[in-house]
Amino acid sequence: MDVLDRSHNGTATNGTDRDTLYLLGGVALVVFGAGLILSNGSARRLLGQFGLGDVTHALMPDVERYLKLRSM
Repeated sequence: MDVLDRSHNGTATNGTDRDTLYLLGGVALVVFGAGLILSNGSARRLLGQFGLGDVTHALMPDVERYLKLRSM
């Protein structure tokens, strides 16, 4: 039973190494997926039609509603 509780160095771990590996793997997949999407010319033209101001203007009511719910 003691063998199962020890890592490579002989000390017990709490899973943070595995969690960090999953986090970094997920970030790498998101970056890779965004690169694949942005490498397509039609996707770049479609995303270029949306301005940053339009997106933030559309999101503000949702953010305000979220902050109001958090303060309750």
